[in-house]
Amino acid sequence: MNTRITVAYGDGIGPEIMEATINILKASGAKLEFDRIEIGEKVYLKGIKNGIEDSSWDTLRQNGILLKAPITTPQGGGYNSLNVTMRKRLGLFANVRPVKAYSPFIKTHFPNMDLVIVRENEEDLYAGIEYQQTAEVVQCLKLVSKTGCERIVRYAFEYAKTYNRKRVTCMTKDNIMKLTDGLFHQTFNQIAKEYPDIAADHFIIDIGSAFLADRPEGFEVIVTMNLYGDIISDIAAEVAGSVGLGGSANIGQNFAMFEAIHGSAPDIAGKDMANPSGLLNGAIMMLVHLGQSVVAEKIANALLKTIEDGLHTGDIYQEKISQKKVGTKEFSEAIIERLGQKPLNFKPTIFNPDIKPIKIITKPHHYTTKILVGVDVFLDWNGTQNRNPNELGEQIKNLHSGNLAFKMITNRGVKVYPDGIEETFCTDHWRCRFAGYKEGENPEATPATHQQIIDILTQMEAMGLHTIKTENKYYIDGKREYSLAQGE
Repeated sequence: MNTRITVAYGDGIGPEIMEATINILKASGAKLEFDRIEIGEKVYLKGIKNGIEDSSWDTLRQNGILLKAPITTPQGGGYNSLNVTMRKRLGLFANVRPVKAYSPFIKTHFPNMDLVIVRENEEDLYAGIEYQQTAEVVQCLKLVSKTGCERIVRYAFEYAKTYNRKRVTCMTKDNIMKLTDGLFHQTFNQIAKEYPDIAADHFIIDIGSAFLADRPEGFEVIVTMNLYGDIISDIAAEVAGSVGLGGSANIGQNFAMFEAIHGSAPDIAGKDMANPSGLLNGAIMMLVHLGQSVVAEKIANALLKTIEDGLHTGDIYQEKISQKKVGTKEFSEAIIERLGQKPLNFKPTIFNPDIKPIKIITKPHHYTTKILVGVDVFLDWNGTQNRNPNELGEQIKNLHSGNLAFKMITNRGVKVYPDGIEETFCTDHWRCRFAGYKEGENPEATPATHQQIIDILTQMEAMGLHTIKTENKYYIDGKREYSLAQGE
């Protein structure tokens, strides 16, 4: 039986590369039927702020598979990222981006590069929760959940197991963000123990990115958080030779979306210049996901044969290597002509016909004890002495309610009172920390209360201090679960 999928032709070069891709799919014998929806710029300009009409959601959910061309988000404020919206609404927690070199036919310094980046797709800074808090300071919340970490890390190991990869590398910045990135790294270490046949290691994201750019052949599967994954995916694709060749899968429990990693390139739209390989590689991943591995293998090898025969679109054309510069239509026709052939220079693609979609089951997490031990109160404050923290400190140092008492002030995370130094630059955004216990005491023996916090806020209001927000501080299962200040 044919599988009914949803297709979105997108914007810019989207319609051209989608038409080319569908022509190849039909010629290959793929068992597919297509329902087309409209998303992107035209929908945005109708006044629909998220770029997709309500009726299209029904088609998407009914079919469970989307093959999507790149879209354009209009410039200016007020338009939500449709990619982020779809990933989150449809539960597409795993972004999978294989990156492979096509040397010597596409220029690269790393001819043996063949890695996969598995990126968490829903959380982190891409949750998109931001606030203007003062005249000078804006805030973006970095949200990371235990369940989200478990899903993506386990998916990476299951992917390595399914596709016979021998190493999974985690990348975080947990030397700085000890709670959020620390949770991701800790989860990685815990789950890695369940896969003793797969090597596991970790890099801090900055040096890991440097190694990826300098020696990518040393990596097999990389698993990381949302923002880091977005960045290193493009680094890897460019190092491999061309961002235009990369395909991407977005995988959830009940839905999957497949696409190219590049954008809509409106500057070359309608000129028959675009390379459809990225979207086609996404379609190949889709076929494997649907259990049509034999057809996927046929298309993948025809693509390799076309590339090694020197028929290249302008983005990968090289005078001394390419045989002919071709447009989108001619390139797709060349692939169709080579269906059933295998490359001679490249290693032919072989997919295990028994590959099944990777399903990840997670359980909710609970804590045993959660003790309120204090509060951070954030203020929008300029004072009368050029934002001198000593002025604010002297004003609030005696504030207390029961055992909840003032402890310190920070500015942009750095302790500035008491015992700050005058060289520390201060903005108009201040964190005032109140603790329900003293150094050396057991926090669980002297918990704070919500009423005490209300009392502190009431006293600040009476002083004319402008509270922006509060963050409660907790000990959970006997551990401090909030960060210390820099210099504390």
